[in-house]
Amino acid sequence: MSTSWQNPDPVTDFDRIMCGVPAMSAWEAMFTEVEEMLREVKPEGFIVEDIGRAAFDSLPESEKEAALDVLFYTYWAARESDRETRARHERGQS
Repeated sequence: MSTSWQNPDPVTDFDRIMCGVPAMSAWEAMFTEVEEMLREVKPEGFIVEDIGRAAFDSLPESEKEAALDVLFYTYWAARESDRETRARHERGQS
């Protein structure tokens, strides 16, 4: 009879828990890191462009194309949402 320590299961409890958690992209990680840094060094405030430019400039070249894809998609999704909201408002369905 073997015990779990003799024949460990390669899938750990950690793996089971984390399998449903989406991984953070390099862009998300850098954006978050820069935002946190700016909150510390500029407590008087900053604009989102400060975060975005610093985060993008800090990314390795190999990650910049994927970051641009996220930015383009996010912009497009926001425009679509605005259009849908405007159309509902125009139909009187605020």
